[in-house]
Amino acid sequence: MKGRAITYHADELAWIEARKEMPRRELHQLFCARFERDDVSFTNLKALCKRKGWMTGRTGRYEPGREPENKGKKMPYNPNSARTQFKKGNLPNNYRGPGHERIDSKDGYVIMIVEETNPWTGADTRPVHKHRYLWEKVNGPVPEGHVLKCLDGDKTNCDPSNWELVPQGMLPRLNGRWTGLKYDSAPEELKPTLMAIAKVRHAAHEVKRGRKKA
Repeated sequence: MKGRAITYHADELAWIEARKEMPRRELHQLFCARFERDDVSFTNLKALCKRKGWMTGRTGRYEPGREPENKGKKMPYNPNSARTQFKKGNLPNNYRGPGHERIDSKDGYVIMIVEETNPWTGADTRPVHKHRYLWEKVNGPVPEGHVLKCLDGDKTNCDPSNWELVPQGMLPRLNGRWTGLKYDSAPEELKPTLMAIAKVRHAAHEVKRGRKKA
């Protein structure tokens, strides 16, 4: 009763404590029937158990080794859930098969899907940079410490002849770090000259650095 303390006899408390691990709803029903108590609500019984520290021992989690109650049981058919279930052979809406291409919005390179096993996911296809993929088909793997430089400035032109293998250390020179003149934005007639100058200066820098190490 609200505003009035609920009293329990010693035998009632002992009975509840002995069954403290039962689900609270079931414990309340049995208690009221056993002792003919209509003045003890479900909330009253829960509060009593909490004050006494009589916990059920349940955490609400599946403990290691416990099998789900529905293991091995077939899910009953439901037309609403059946509409959203993934059916064998179906492909997701974002699936892109071999040969699909897109432009990388960050770098502007062409990304192509090839029919090769993805080493990270195990999928039957994997994305690659198209220019590098085609270049390596002709010339072999790009050596460590080297990159492919687009010659005409159009990164969507993936013909192997439009890409040149250069040391990675040459990129700052081609990006105009010291001269302020960027290779990509230079007029077409100046590009071969800028490339040649970058190669000479990079080679001279490497020789000078080698002498210092020696």
